[in-house]
Amino acid sequence: VQLVESGGDSVQHGESLTLSCAASGFPFNLRCMGWFRQTPGQGLEGLAAIDSDDTTSVADFVKDRFAISQDNAKKTLYLEMNNLKPEDTAMYYCAAVAHLRPETAIPVLGQLGPPVGYSGQGTQVTVSS
Repeated sequence: VQLVESGGDSVQHGESLTLSCAASGFPFNLRCMGWFRQTPGQGLEGLAAIDSDDTTSVADFVKDRFAISQDNAKKTLYLEMNNLKPEDTAMYYCAAVAHLRPETAIPVLGQLGPPVGYSGQGTQVTVSS
């Protein structure tokens, strides 16, 4: 199983950014996929998840600014982030979890290991004020 994130960048407050995650090594449409982030000194924050039926769930604290989507044909997951704030500065990770609905998956993204959970290496997002 391989999850490779891309799209991280340094941006200004208020700008937008879309992250991508290319997945391989497992049936992409049979797992719940999601994004979480981690900042120095902070724990993991689950952000959003989407299942094989395109049902999505987004954490309340970013619900008005972030959106998750996927392209099953390309086996790629996306996180669209709008109106970015300095507090969004973090390493962003893609994750896959088995047998969970999106709203249940969000709190455990990044905390489960194989064979029920996988995470990528992350992509850095830095937001300047």
